[in-house]
Amino acid sequence: MNSQLPSRRNLLKGVGGLSAGVALASGGMLAGASAARAAGPARSPGDLSGHGLAVLEANEDDHRMWYYRFATEAIGWDPMVNVYVPEGYRDSGRRYPVLYLLHGGSADFMTWDVEYGIRDLVANREVIVVMPDGGDAGWYSNPVSSHVGPRNWETFHMAQLVPWVDATFRTHGEFAGRAVAGFSMGGFGAMKYAAKYYGHFSSVSCHSGPTSMRRDAGAVTHWANATSAVAELGGGMVYGTPWDEGRVSADNPMENLERYRDKRVFLVCGDSPHPLDWWSQINEWQVLAGQREFRAALDDVGIAHDSHEDSGGHYPRDNFWTTDLDGIVAHLRPAG
Repeated sequence: MNSQLPSRRNLLKGVGGLSAGVALASGGMLAGASAARAAGPARSPGDLSGHGLAVLEANEDDHRMWYYRFATEAIGWDPMVNVYVPEGYRDSGRRYPVLYLLHGGSADFMTWDVEYGIRDLVANREVIVVMPDGGDAGWYSNPVSSHVGPRNWETFHMAQLVPWVDATFRTHGEFAGRAVAGFSMGGFGAMKYAAKYYGHFSSVSCHSGPTSMRRDAGAVTHWANATSAVAELGGGMVYGTPWDEGRVSADNPMENLERYRDKRVFLVCGDSPHPLDWWSQINEWQVLAGQREFRAALDDVGIAHDSHEDSGGHYPRDNFWTTDLDGIVAHLRPAG
């Protein structure tokens, strides 16, 4: 990961030839490596576990980063997950806290490893890190409509993947043992999941993610609809037109302030996109305005948060990820 403005090459990869509106959902980078090879025979797609998942491929050869591909009725293709395990996990017999780390738009389960250097960031930290696919513009949601088959990312992550992780790995499978974090669209997903599934995550981190869905005539909600229609749902939409107001309210951090009480809340965004960098301008100005509104609302109701603004635009910041990861590990139930 680096803290510089994205290159033109990565910018174009992030936008993927779509309209400027798609850029808001985008983390700006696509993973550049192929999926790991299968280790052992694949199971039948119909062989779903009690969690609604079948493991089609698995590779645990790497001593730190393990790969899985699933069949699930929630998603119309086979989503994948990388799981980082701490040094000594195989032999320690200990249980570990878990961080669910969500990618931005036009990215995938490999982005945190291939593009953002997650191995170096979490080295020597005793935490399991789960990095799932979330779709090009899935918005960590079950959409109102899809013309390309099921894309129920919320169901996959919360009803299937979290229970599978706790059943498969030695985790502290409880509120005090789980955190969720993300960048851009993934930051929104982290904020949504932490509030909507209150008892699942005791720490939530939003790096350059939107936190206010109704401000500016609902700009973020409109962008979620537009990007999901073009890049994810074949003309379907996350929230529909007219909006499903109940869904918007359920997902909107600004309308669920009390569900962040008694959690660790970490927020960061840029405050000065380069005037010639239209990609950063479109993304981060709306993110900045929403995070400022959200922080003020948390202050008004007395909910603690650790919030930061940094110079520059819409890109991950290694220094703030390091600070955040230190805080996550210190907050969660320790390995043991």
